[in-house]
Amino acid sequence: MTAASEVSGDGDLATVLRDLAWTVHRLVPDVAGLEPLPNSELAVVKEVLAEPGIAVTELGRRVGMLQSNTSAAVRALVRRGLVTRERCDTDRRVTRLMPTSKCLEARELIRSVWSGTVRDAMAHLEPEQVEAIANARTALRELDKVLRETT
Repeated sequence: MTAASEVSGDGDLATVLRDLAWTVHRLVPDVAGLEPLPNSELAVVKEVLAEPGIAVTELGRRVGMLQSNTSAAVRALVRRGLVTRERCDTDRRVTRLMPTSKCLEARELIRSVWSGTVRDAMAHLEPEQVEAIANARTALRELDKVLRETT
């Protein structure tokens, strides 16, 4: 079986990866005891954590949201105390977004709970399955990088 046939076959790898990402995304906030964030807000938090100080315009482009939707998500996150807005020193028209300490603490909590949740689930797999997943780590990171660069 070729890589192309595996991606487009009945066991569509892209669909499996999407379903897995969705399952993990939905489980983590519940397990961590945090109020689940809507996908739009989660996307914004993820980008702000990845690049503190990101401009709102660039954020909207990266997450593929309309300006009005991006602004609404940012407002909600400001109300939740997860993000702050700061004016750019060199161009006062530009607003930059920064994660709050609450956001940074939540990130660490989610990461640790998520890792434990996935690790616990993997304990129910056959050793060969765990090894196959571990062997795919580099390729999955590269796929993530490509997807980030093309969106």
